[in-house]
Amino acid sequence: MTPEPWPAEFGLEVFDEIDSTQTEARRRAQAGDSGPVWIVARRQTAGHGRRGRAWTSPAGNLMATVLMRPAIAIAEAPQVSFVAALAVADLLDRCAPGRCTLKWPNDPLLDGRKAAGVLPDSAGRADGTLDWLLVGFGVNLASSPDDTPYPTASVAAVTGLAPDLDIALGVLANAWKRRFEDWQARGFGPTREAWLARAHGLGRDVRVQLPDETFTARFEGLTDTGALVARLPSGETRLVAAGDVFPVAA
Repeated sequence: MTPEPWPAEFGLEVFDEIDSTQTEARRRAQAGDSGPVWIVARRQTAGHGRRGRAWTSPAGNLMATVLMRPAIAIAEAPQVSFVAALAVADLLDRCAPGRCTLKWPNDPLLDGRKAAGVLPDSAGRADGTLDWLLVGFGVNLASSPDDTPYPTASVAAVTGLAPDLDIALGVLANAWKRRFEDWQARGFGPTREAWLARAHGLGRDVRVQLPDETFTARFEGLTDTGALVARLPSGETRLVAAGDVFPVAA
């Protein structure tokens, strides 16, 4: 993988060890840090993913959070998940071309197994604009956990070679910059189409798991806000704004 110059407008801070890049970025955001800055850890002692789930953080994997204060509306913030997932897909394409798909809403997969996680977080102002935005990235470059309820993968396991962490970080930072700027300039439409081109399970049955129910439906697409379009066996369409989606074995 060819190194890319670091995007000059972004700061970079690298920690040998920290509790969590996401936690550190949140501390800084709440203290008034304006960013934009990437906070990176060689090792995390308290990494976490969605809904506070533990995120295994061994050395050799990419663990980073970007802190920004973009001029966007709070209502647009959920779209950032798709932007971030595409940036990770751009990185994984450089490592393992043609093998990355995306599971709704923001899980990058390699050969159908989870290879990365994306964790957006934000705070808004009373006028409906965003105060700060965090996006956490965890990419399994060297290894992946085996104590999970879903299959996982790493770049090393899929290709036989773990990418250089610093080079991978530079590729991701540039991919994020390009994808985010494209989304800001052209709106969600092109991002939605790019995401759907990689959608894992599109047109097939999936299990949708919500906090209070689980159901099986056909994954038919995304709305123009990023909600999952699910077609029930009855023919009824349901729109899912948040939840977990798993493939149904054929």
